[in-house]
Amino acid sequence: MNDLIANLSLGFGVALSLQNIGLAFLGCLVGTLIGVLPGVGPIATIAMLLPITFGLDPVGALIMLAGIYYGAQYGGSTTAILVNIPGEATSVVTTLDGHQMARQGRAGVALGIAAIGSFFAGTVATLVIAALGAPLTKLALIFGPAEYFALMVMGLVFAVVLARGSILKAIAMILVGVLLSTVGTDLETGQERMTFGLPFLSDGIDFAVLAMGIFGVAEILRNLDQTETRDVVRQAIGRLLPNREDFKQAYPSVLRGTVIGSILGILPGNGAVLGPFASYTVEKKLAKDPSRFGRGAIEGVAGPESANNAGAQTSFIPLLTLGIPPNAVMALMVGAMTIHGIVPGPQVMTKNPNLFWGMIASMWVGNLMLLVINLPMIGMWVRLLKVPYRLMFPAILMFCSIGIYSINSLPTDVVFIGLFGIIGYMLIKFGFEPAPMLLGFVLGKLMEENLRRALILSRGSLATFIERPVSAGLLALAVFLLVLALLPSIRKGRDEVFVE
Repeated sequence: MNDLIANLSLGFGVALSLQNIGLAFLGCLVGTLIGVLPGVGPIATIAMLLPITFGLDPVGALIMLAGIYYGAQYGGSTTAILVNIPGEATSVVTTLDGHQMARQGRAGVALGIAAIGSFFAGTVATLVIAALGAPLTKLALIFGPAEYFALMVMGLVFAVVLARGSILKAIAMILVGVLLSTVGTDLETGQERMTFGLPFLSDGIDFAVLAMGIFGVAEILRNLDQTETRDVVRQAIGRLLPNREDFKQAYPSVLRGTVIGSILGILPGNGAVLGPFASYTVEKKLAKDPSRFGRGAIEGVAGPESANNAGAQTSFIPLLTLGIPPNAVMALMVGAMTIHGIVPGPQVMTKNPNLFWGMIASMWVGNLMLLVINLPMIGMWVRLLKVPYRLMFPAILMFCSIGIYSINSLPTDVVFIGLFGIIGYMLIKFGFEPAPMLLGFVLGKLMEENLRRALILSRGSLATFIERPVSAGLLALAVFLLVLALLPSIRKGRDEVFVE
């Protein structure tokens, strides 16, 4: 306990420096802005802002990027409630009851309870990260290359099981991502692989290029493809603070949503996205009158929004302790850490305690900032919501091109984001989810590295993965989950859950 207090005081010392407070505020503000503006997600924004972080120290850079991530979760709820458009995938559920509350003249109460629930959930999730960080890191230090390889296989299997749509399509996306990660020069043999004799491919495909193309440019094309209808609420926003009756109805939902989101956020493979959906289903099942849901039930906003923010923060646990990104945003965080010469994993806590505990403390500071940013500035966000998307996309495209060119000063990178953008758009059109591909790309390099190390240590014996109990257990769990997910009855039930 004393160690935890000492570590948190170290973290707050780092997070409360003037520069880091400024970066956390900037991240939260940008995150809220992109959450409010439909069509620009945190993945595209973080990919666009990666070049800017080159000039910052690693702690400040990651604090800012983390602020963008959970700021977008807050901003997405504002759009969902006021315009009936989820600014973020995780805000889809909030539209069901949040917008109905807004149409009944209770937009302020819906926004207020979403902000308060998110703040409470974020605070609890930060404490969970602080409590689990040290034990998980100690556990991770006993991991060797074989265990890390098995853990990454399990992470990719979770990504398949938790991905929306067809399981076979998710597997295909992961395999494509792993294949793309092998493009370039083999570090051990010096042989070029899949470069087609093109010199600019000898260093491999740049992570930022792939991320910005598949998510940034593809998202722009997808939004231009859709006819825009914005049902901005005409009624007054009303009071922002919920009354005693509202609190009485909402607080059990906030508590349940926090627990559900915290648990699902830790799961590799985008478990955080499922938090709000699971919370809404639980609230509807437990309600005395389920027919109220979809007609402005405050529990339908409080539970999912709490689950959303809790999941967004606990998804940092596998990244910071094991070095495994559980979703596409965390994969970008791995990219940002690598750019700054930090190897994600258990060594982060021992070698960079300032980074580890500073990030955890900054999450609580960021949550407090979001409460201050969101509620008093509702009027400004409403005005921004009226800006048509056709006026925004040229600026977004310009920032993407400038940002990607500034990394390596290669014109081919700008061409590549356009190419990957078209590929990403086609994938979305054909029902393929691009997020598993990015996870496959990030984990592919790490998997190859650990596979080789494990085989060198065992003198080429594949039995090493089964002889080591932790590695064997993780691989057995991965196989069991995959077989379970492929069973027709389970697959049908899974599809029904995602549709619901």
